[in-house]
Amino acid sequence: MLKQKIKVIISDLDGTLLNSDHSISDYTKSVFQELHCQNYLIIVATGRHHIDAMSIVEHLGFPIYLVTSNGARIHSPNKELLYSFDIKSDAIKSILSLDIDPEITTVLFKEEVWQTSKINKKINSFQKNLKYPPVVVDFDDLEDFSAIKLFFTHDNHEKLVELKNRILEDHSEEFSHAFSLPICLEFMDKSVDKSVAIAKILAIEGYSFQETVFFGDGFNDERMLDAAGIGLIMGNAPENLKCKLPHLNIISTNNEDGVAKYLSNKLVLTSKV
Repeated sequence: MLKQKIKVIISDLDGTLLNSDHSISDYTKSVFQELHCQNYLIIVATGRHHIDAMSIVEHLGFPIYLVTSNGARIHSPNKELLYSFDIKSDAIKSILSLDIDPEITTVLFKEEVWQTSKINKKINSFQKNLKYPPVVVDFDDLEDFSAIKLFFTHDNHEKLVELKNRILEDHSEEFSHAFSLPICLEFMDKSVDKSVAIAKILAIEGYSFQETVFFGDGFNDERMLDAAGIGLIMGNAPENLKCKLPHLNIISTNNEDGVAKYLSNKLVLTSKV
């Protein structure tokens, strides 16, 4: 049993609630449906775009609060847009004017599509149903660079670290950044973070961070893991994240239904799931 009273359950998606097949297992679904019936407030907070994420969380079978693009969008359980923040065109244009290695895939996450420098099969595989399609563009010909999120991906993590450092040399006051995965570097407006978005939802619902449990596996989860009443790191999370938050417990992996098993063991469920 948990020592403190938990009323809000918050989870990341990729590497956390989703298994390596990018889907929610039947067991995890059954546990969350039971928790919903017990009136826990359930929130999903992800780096994914809202169109993409909505098609995934619908499989839970009940309405939830959804935080997407690392906090740039908040949707209510009835899918009403509660909060929206985009990066200004000139700020992104300034970054893309840098000499970026053409091997790195560059993506602008727009409202209806994502504009990309090239098709990336690995990134496409994260969408089982392509409801949020990629459009290949030449960024040299683009006029409007405004976007929800600026995203870079490459199999070599060190290449992305080097790019991150170059960008932050002149843009650290404008942008926050995160590695949602070692191969995924994301830039958002400085004001955007999952923890900031979660605070807005908690204020609406009348809860505090101390009443939350949060599950995450990426560096875009770091602030929320630290802010939650109980922050739990997935066993499959990068070792660097575990070392940065040594005071937090590590649970089993996403492929072992780590989130659902923890909740089933620690919270009193009225039915056997």
